[in-house]
Amino acid sequence: MRRRDFIILLGGATTWPIAVRAQQAAMPVIGFLSSRSPGESNDLVVAFRRGLRDAGFIEGQNLLIAFRWAEGRYDRLSALVAELVDLRVAVLFTAGGPPAALAAKAATQTIPVVFSGVSDALRLGVVTSLNRPGGNLTGMSLFSFDVAAKGAELLKELLPAASTIAYLVNSSSPTAALYVKEAASTASALGISVHVLSANTEQEVDDAFASATKLGVTGVVVPAEPFFDSRRDIIVALAARHAVATVYSFREYAVAGGLMSYAANLPDAYRQGGIYVGRILKGEKPGDLPVMQPTKFDFVINLKTAKALGLTVPPTLLARADEVIE
Repeated sequence: MRRRDFIILLGGATTWPIAVRAQQAAMPVIGFLSSRSPGESNDLVVAFRRGLRDAGFIEGQNLLIAFRWAEGRYDRLSALVAELVDLRVAVLFTAGGPPAALAAKAATQTIPVVFSGVSDALRLGVVTSLNRPGGNLTGMSLFSFDVAAKGAELLKELLPAASTIAYLVNSSSPTAALYVKEAASTASALGISVHVLSANTEQEVDDAFASATKLGVTGVVVPAEPFFDSRRDIIVALAARHAVATVYSFREYAVAGGLMSYAANLPDAYRQGGIYVGRILKGEKPGDLPVMQPTKFDFVINLKTAKALGLTVPPTLLARADEVIE
């Protein structure tokens, strides 16, 4: 068999042989489009495969998966989704929030799309209805804007004397303006001032934490954002270097050494997405499947990091935590 006849199931693959496309009727191909990076998404891919298995589909036995990763570079998404459309995938699964979902929505009106981790799919215009989305899209919508507000509340509870905090946003993200709006509203309600720090490159993330130190903020909120998620270890290290109390979205940040995290359980969202993909492969229409809302939330506190920052976590916070890392 010649080299070009091999099936390549890696994110770097750009084209598949015509023979492979011809066998899709027997073994459908799922397109997996992510705004994030493969290295930090292993547990999420495992959860997605678990959902597929729960629906009766196992990769390599009765379906194939073609992966494409933008690695936090949203300008790559349109080209990556075009590759998957050219493969004539049976279903597109979009991971990594709104950027990937919106890229898929713009690329096709016929291929079924299941999105995961989209911050308020209704407000962002990904779908027009949660109960009956219609069209070719459905998936999991997260309450990320509410969760970002929760981050500020947690900082205030941890540090009652806090008078100034900062929000880190990615100005290139479709969610940036909504996060800024929520930040201002939350800060006003808590009686604190807020600085919005924008970063869409690694250097700008570094600069943002340096600015937070110069501004004398009490803490930083890092909301759900695929670009940030792809650079989770870098951001956690910067928070430690600048000795600033930081609240993150997903549990993975706290596990990596972040102070606190609060958000929907992301692996569960990917598992549910895998189940929806399986249901569509069995004949259900995406427009008839209601957009799912998260039911599992994780509040994680890293006591080791709190001690390194010289902070005492109030018993009321510890009592509410789903997980305490010591």
